[in-house]
Amino acid sequence: MSRILVLIFCLLMGLGLVTGYAQDPRLAQQYLKNGEYEKAESMYQSLYQKNPQIEVYFSNYLECLISLRKTDDAESLIKKEIDRRPKDCMLYAQYGAFLEKTNQAEKSEKQYEKALQNLSTDLVTVYQLSNFFINQNKFEFAISTIEKAQKTSGTHGDFQTLLADLYRKKGDYKKMLENYLLGLKSGVISADNLQNLLVVYLPKDLYPELQAHLYAELEKNPELISYMELLAWSFIQNKDYVQALRQYKAIDAQLQENGNRVYNLSHVAMQDGDYKTAIDGFTYLKNKGNGETFYLDAVRQTLICKRKLVVEKNNYNQGDLVSLESEYEQFRKDYGTSRMAAQLIIEYAELEARYLRNVEKAISILEELIKQAAVDPQTKAEAKLDLADYYLITGERWEATLLYSQVDKDFLEDQLGESARFRNARLSYFAGDFAWAQEQFDILKQATSKLISNDAIDLSVFILDNLAKDTLGEALQLYASAELKVFQNQYDEALNILDSIQYVNVENTLEDDVWYLQGRIFDKQQKTKEALAKYEKILEKYKDDIRADNALWEMAKIYDYQLEDKAKAKDLYEKLFIDFSGSILAVEARKRFRTLRGDPVQ
Repeated sequence: MSRILVLIFCLLMGLGLVTGYAQDPRLAQQYLKNGEYEKAESMYQSLYQKNPQIEVYFSNYLECLISLRKTDDAESLIKKEIDRRPKDCMLYAQYGAFLEKTNQAEKSEKQYEKALQNLSTDLVTVYQLSNFFINQNKFEFAISTIEKAQKTSGTHGDFQTLLADLYRKKGDYKKMLENYLLGLKSGVISADNLQNLLVVYLPKDLYPELQAHLYAELEKNPELISYMELLAWSFIQNKDYVQALRQYKAIDAQLQENGNRVYNLSHVAMQDGDYKTAIDGFTYLKNKGNGETFYLDAVRQTLICKRKLVVEKNNYNQGDLVSLESEYEQFRKDYGTSRMAAQLIIEYAELEARYLRNVEKAISILEELIKQAAVDPQTKAEAKLDLADYYLITGERWEATLLYSQVDKDFLEDQLGESARFRNARLSYFAGDFAWAQEQFDILKQATSKLISNDAIDLSVFILDNLAKDTLGEALQLYASAELKVFQNQYDEALNILDSIQYVNVENTLEDDVWYLQGRIFDKQQKTKEALAKYEKILEKYKDDIRADNALWEMAKIYDYQLEDKAKAKDLYEKLFIDFSGSILAVEARKRFRTLRGDPVQ
């Protein structure tokens, strides 16, 4: 048996399998990976001695020596290899890293410099050395590696994004930006990719630097569309839609496009409350002429924005209203029978009834709209609800309740039906039929529309609370009458009624409600200072009561849209969604807060 084993061993030796196993690089690698440095060292020493030209054997052997703290052997190995390959830049870099690990910083810097001196023009070597320095957190040397390669090769594009990233890691954002822009110009990086990078890495205070770079380049090369796009994008990030629109108009004209960029930007500006810029953009599209892609919608959106300037900004005069009325009337003449025009016609009627106080004209407009066969049932129902409101303004209560009931019947399981039931219940509240109104509001607490549900809850609680304190309901009747007068645009009469409540409601249980309604009236009368004073009184004296979140919301909107004190508005929105997180207004307050904070536009 022993003779057989000897023969097998000799056979294996002859085939080289035993020595192969002893020097298997895969086994050596496994030892190194497992941290078994002594075993790995022995194997790599043998592998290196037999195959010194294989780089990985040298590197792994060196790693073993360093890990085993055989620093003299490690240094001798590196020097030996440098003598053998004096032009190999990576050896000097490895020697520098070794010296740094052994606390010889000054000597290590000299070796890093030698690595740069011996850098070849081969791209593989350039990337290898730069990556080595990056892994060592030697960003300055990595940058020097790339910049030397640029000079010797005469090319820039291949390295631009890497160089930009290195400057970012170093904290030199201006140089980062400069190289990203060169990459964009050379086509190495796309505008979309660059935008994604800048959103993450470019500090806000350097956006002017970005814009200055782009302007300077565009003066020399006005045909660089990618730079114009990036410039527009940078303005959008800072919500400077005026400047962004200027760039998009220029691109549209230069490329003879259909206005798509201008159209999209105008919508962004509109959604962000910059209605004047949105109007400018939509007007540009209108001026392209009828038949163009966005013409008809631009006509519609222009009217919508102009209406929002009146409704939200609350900064208008009679001339503004008359001018807007003229545009609505022209729109109705041009498109009044089309389905897409119906919603704007409803808004036109609102302008007449609520702002120009021409209720009869508003009624006439809606009655004509409802008769049109082209208008869909849902839109007709919306028109009927508003028409009923306008009948109520004129005092025709029975006409109003008839229309509310029609919509309720036709859309029983729809939010339109819920809205009709709510308005019918509110009508009874106005009339002083509190028991029936409260019963309906109680049912509407379960409405699918959160807005209707919230309003129903508020009014239900309001009625119950005040009837419990005043069984005769005298003060509540006066307050409901004042609300009806506000609904009917009779603001002075409403204020007189509110002033009289104090003589009936001697315990002042309605004081915060009176102040809130007075604030709303003053706001409608464009008496901003007086409105704010009323809301502030509520927050001072009744900060935990039901009107507090509403008062805070109204104040925030005034500072936001009318006074354009965005910082103050932002603080108020934040207070609302933090202190009144359960309020239906909290969600919208948070959205607007984020917009004012300057969260990036997608």
